[in-house]
Amino acid sequence: METLIERTLYAARWLLAPVYLGLSLALLLLAIKFFQELVHVFPIILEVSEAQLVLVILSLVDLALVGGLLVMVMFSGYENFVSRIEAAAKDEDLAWLGTMDASNLKNKVAASIVAISSIHLLQVFMEVKTTPNDKILWYIVLHLTFVVSAFLMGYLDRVTRKS
Repeated sequence: METLIERTLYAARWLLAPVYLGLSLALLLLAIKFFQELVHVFPIILEVSEAQLVLVILSLVDLALVGGLLVMVMFSGYENFVSRIEAAAKDEDLAWLGTMDASNLKNKVAASIVAISSIHLLQVFMEVKTTPNDKILWYIVLHLTFVVSAFLMGYLDRVTRKS
């Protein structure tokens, strides 16, 4: 009975595979949105102000960071929890693939969230004239919460690895 339960639990990890495949579809949606933003700005590039252009560029950077986060979670999660990825050719091999454990992944995700939050906060500051002060305060509090959380997760990881 114990062997059956253990084999079932071990096989259940494959239930995560469609989840990671779904993340690849989310990455496709993100790429479509990225190029949609790019196509929208080209016809009006000579008419937009510098500040508006910076906001568009920040949005593109934000989308790229989220895309990188998706790729990192997709590959590392699959490798850590489902199976090794052996599909890549040697010249396409990602150097970090197979080296990121669940703890490293958690810290990278936290750092990515802080970077994404920073971009959103910068966008808010670019539109400071039209944003109410209480809303700006909440954006800052939320961002600082992400920063402190990421720092504490990294610190706790470091402490637990030493012991």
